[in-house]
Amino acid sequence: MKFREMDRHVAYADQLGGDDGPIELINVFTMDAGDIERFLQVWADDAAYMKRQPGFIRTQLYRGTGGSATFVNMATWESTGALRAAFTAPEFQAAVARYPHSVEASPHVCAASAVPGICTA
Repeated sequence: MKFREMDRHVAYADQLGGDDGPIELINVFTMDAGDIERFLQVWADDAAYMKRQPGFIRTQLYRGTGGSATFVNMATWESTGALRAAFTAPEFQAAVARYPHSVEASPHVCAASAVPGICTA
């Protein structure tokens, strides 16, 4: 699997250095259409691993409509530190190699933002 930064100014690795919380991991996956079935199998295994990790709250995988080969994973964690521990664990890092070659991931850590009259943090 290849990684592409979602934000050209802030690297995902740098985001993992903080300890904000709660946070949302947003990860956009793109791939060749022929790799979707294998991607879903590997992602399900990874999601099951993450569910067992301290600080994990929930996850949801979305797929683009109209036959899209783009998926978006949104996962809520108690803190960046909890995500960092799970993501950098050797067991998880070894699993990354199981994704099809065409898969490209763009992970990014976000926290809720307040906009007066629209949404709260």
